[in-house]
Amino acid sequence: MVHLPTETFTETEMLLQWNKYAQRLGDKGYKIMESLLLINDPKLNGTAISIELPNEGSKLDFEKELNGLLGHLKGHLHNHDITIEVIVNESFENKRSFNDQDRYNRLLEINPNIELLRTTFGLDLDA
Repeated sequence: MVHLPTETFTETEMLLQWNKYAQRLGDKGYKIMESLLLINDPKLNGTAISIELPNEGSKLDFEKELNGLLGHLKGHLHNHDITIEVIVNESFENKRSFNDQDRYNRLLEINPNIELLRTTFGLDLDA
């Protein structure tokens, strides 16, 4: 019988690995998935991680990446008891307004040539 590791880890270590995974998705061009992972800090309770998302649609999108994220966390935190629960909190959506970076990420996902335009013309998102 194979014994999978179940080492203890802190919320800080979990957040670090969570953010690394999100950044790796962003680097691959999956900006919406990256922003879903970063929309809210996940909470840790033992080995159970919970994250609040604003609606069912974002939950469905998030769940497409769930196995990859779980694999990453289990491997890097050396604990195979980790679970992730997605909580839909409709009131959360109203608190968050999209900033220029969010809008840009969405447009970039629709048309990757936008980055070429931005760099060619030296455009800045903060303008």
